[in-house]
Amino acid sequence: MTRANATPVRVGVFGLLGSGNLGNDGSLEAVLGYLRAAHPDAVVDALCGGPEVVTSRYGIPATRLHWYRGEYRTASRAGAIAAKGLGKLVDACRTAAWVRRHDVVIVPGMGVLEATLPLRPWGFPYALFLLCASGRLLRTPVALVGVGAAAIGNRSTRALVRWSARLAAYRSYRDAQSRDAMRAMGVDTRDDAVFPDLAFSLPTPRAGGPAGPPGLVCVGVMAFHGSDDDRARAEEIHRRYLDGTTRFVRALVEDGRPVRLLTGDACDAPVVAAILDAVDSPLVTAATTSSLADLMAETAAADSVVAIRYHNLICALKVGTPTLALSYAAKSDELMARMGLGAYRHPAREVDADRLLEQFRALEKDAAGLRRTLVERNLAAARQLDCQFAALTTALFPAAHHAHALREAP
Repeated sequence: MTRANATPVRVGVFGLLGSGNLGNDGSLEAVLGYLRAAHPDAVVDALCGGPEVVTSRYGIPATRLHWYRGEYRTASRAGAIAAKGLGKLVDACRTAAWVRRHDVVIVPGMGVLEATLPLRPWGFPYALFLLCASGRLLRTPVALVGVGAAAIGNRSTRALVRWSARLAAYRSYRDAQSRDAMRAMGVDTRDDAVFPDLAFSLPTPRAGGPAGPPGLVCVGVMAFHGSDDDRARAEEIHRRYLDGTTRFVRALVEDGRPVRLLTGDACDAPVVAAILDAVDSPLVTAATTSSLADLMAETAAADSVVAIRYHNLICALKVGTPTLALSYAAKSDELMARMGLGAYRHPAREVDADRLLEQFRALEKDAAGLRRTLVERNLAAARQLDCQFAALTTALFPAAHHAHALREAP
């Protein structure tokens, strides 16, 4: 796919990619798959959190998102504070210069318009605002594709997110509550569409892979401390979540069930270590995963899955494994309802191991019916994402859309 002057279209992808979060990287992988299939001549590069990882894993050039390398470390000394402040000014110039080199910029999925986890306004929200403002000023369309959004309490974060969304040339959301949240924050969403999460377009592992031990349960864990509005209670929330999850894993082991612990971000490793130490059983092991494909393979080998991270849930649902969500945000509730498992949710902030065990046993009792439901819902999600990518081509690549229309004309 090329522009009228026969030079390849230059596409930039932007976000906290290559930084250890498997869900974010899965969204990037989905968009790269779309570009390579629908626009194979496009020249793609990234402005992202982990450029070395993105380049080595996905084969595209990448630039570091922030000039100041200590952007996400707490600054307590005067020198670090000054460097962070200077970095904000330098990043404004760097972002504009990067945007100028592109014909289109895509923000692939991710919860870029939400603060369901702790978030500082001058971190990623500011970086996203710089991107969208640069796109509007330089007439480079910025597309927020299949993103997540939620109501935001912090006024500064809310303002930056609202203006980022307003300045974007294209918006679509991964669920209806995301669109509703942006409407409530003052964004005109009349032309914005809702599609399933981009990860549902990724290839599903082929059947016949390694089988897990009989009765295997995958338990996805997370360094969960509540939302951005819960900072005052963060440690209390974390202790309650970890204690409840640990007691649930111990109960499974007492029933003789092998348990495989899954993560979705590098920061989850201490939670895995704490559970392994507390339960201390050969029946409990930890998976090593570096992609959503790895997570899908793990969940496909299990009888059942109990998980908290959003993309751990998606991986389990996509391969058709009965899944129970430890829900910490509305996005998890909506995902489970859309996939036909709305009854199988448990609050992550108030994990009650006994109640969770009851829900888990009900899940397993209904496993055959749930597997049939997931087959149907996954087929529907795949069809809807075909529509998402077709809409993206129409909105961002008009030359390619026009050529396709000519080929299809009688």
